Amino acid sequence: MHRDASQSPARVLAPLALALCAVAFFYVILSSGSGDNGSTTSTQQTTTSKRAQGARSARPGPSTYTVKTGDTLGGIAAKTGVSVDKLQELNPGLDPQGLVSGQKVKLRE
Repeated sequence: MHRDASQSPARVLAPLALALCAVAFFYVILSSGSGDNGSTTSTQQTTTSKRAQGARSARPGPSTYTVKTGDTLGGIAAKTGVSVDKLQELNPGLDPQGLVSGQKVKLRE
């Protein structure tokens, strides 16, 4: 005949599924944050940039950099080997908080 609602497997499975979704959600959020891995990558980029800077002194690289979505002034400095201070000196009207995709940033004179 009809099962009693208290004996339904959905009564146990629904809260279990909800708890599993919550755990998965928090795992994704915590694993996507910038923790120690971000600082390690930054250190590696800085080291690479210093080596690249030495190589660039022998042969000049591009004179401008085109800003891409998500770029920051520090990121551009790391990619190009030009310090943030030098970028600001070469680009006096540059707003570090208002970088726009497609914008040109001078890397050298």
